[in-house]
Amino acid sequence: MLSRRWSVFLVAVGVWSWVIWPRFAVAIWADPRSWHGNTPTSFLWVHAVLIVVSLAIGTAVGVLGLRGWRAARKR
Repeated sequence: MLSRRWSVFLVAVGVWSWVIWPRFAVAIWADPRSWHGNTPTSFLWVHAVLIVVSLAIGTAVGVLGLRGWRAARKR
């Protein structure tokens, strides 16, 4: 079982991921290294994968934190 402190920490990490990574995605999209004419470059693809994976992990961690918080409330 997770303590409430760890649960809050995990939820905060999940929220942090959703605050930071979309802003990073906008910056990568606007970066001139992301495009060769109208064609996306490997720079864009690598960062897109990084962003998607990081958001998935952040979401999973946040959900675990919420579940831990709910379990701690029931005790």
